[in-house]
Amino acid sequence: MRIKRTPSRSGITKSARLLAIAASVAAAATLALPTANAAPQQAYTASQLSEVSNAVMQSGIEGIAWYVDQASDRVVVTTDGTVSRAEIAEIKQAAGSDAGAIKIERAGGVFKPLLSAGGAIYGGNYRCSLGFNVVSGSTYYFLTAGHCGNVANTWYTDSGHKTLIGPTIASSYPGNDYALVRYDNTSLSHPGGFSAANAYVGEPVKRTGSTTGTHSGTVTALNVSVRYVGSGGGTVSGMIQTNVCAEPGDSGGPLYDGSKALGITSGGSGDCKSGGTTFYQPVPEAVSAYNVSVY
Repeated sequence: MRIKRTPSRSGITKSARLLAIAASVAAAATLALPTANAAPQQAYTASQLSEVSNAVMQSGIEGIAWYVDQASDRVVVTTDGTVSRAEIAEIKQAAGSDAGAIKIERAGGVFKPLLSAGGAIYGGNYRCSLGFNVVSGSTYYFLTAGHCGNVANTWYTDSGHKTLIGPTIASSYPGNDYALVRYDNTSLSHPGGFSAANAYVGEPVKRTGSTTGTHSGTVTALNVSVRYVGSGGGTVSGMIQTNVCAEPGDSGGPLYDGSKALGITSGGSGDCKSGGTTFYQPVPEAVSAYNVSVY
């Protein structure tokens, strides 16, 4: 009987191990090779980013918000649901050879001032929301949105215009979005508990409005410019951008973090069922413009 000799098991294992090691070394070497298609992201100077931001402004496209993001070295342009691909192409064309500095982000809905015809403060045929109470000397006022101040000379606590609050003293919109209303009715209380402060990106915040009550979210960008859609629209700059929802009638309401008075609700898109993007006028700018203090 002829017996066939079997090769050594240890010999096969050793050979297989050597082959495996060789294959691993080769694979590692292949992975370590630089990728021919990889290219560094183009850098832009502060001057170039500023010029691109100005070009976005001059494009005239409605329904957009934009700001210079130093961290990503880009001009971030957020477009609402009304902006077409052709209009996005127009925005990039306006930036010319520096169009690569533009980063497009999309938001649903329509960017518009959150004014409503119908609870908290009423003027003319509109309602808005009271922002923060402020004082100058012994005279008491409150801040609200400028686009609210533009449409009503006198404000009331009720839709029937029976209980007077007082007159609109000053209003700034577009460009800014703040207004000052004086308390002429001495029977009305005007509690405080806030101090003006600047927001920061990533800050957890809350917003209160006459339509939707209180909702929370996060500050996503600062120094944002927004061009609202429609006849009541316009461009405002230096805004706080957040992911807090808001709806018509919430305009003028307060954005805050604890006792810090941060912003006045201006406008945005979406609603409090699906969410949205909302913009706020910073409070420090408003109190400085009117020489008043939040209390």
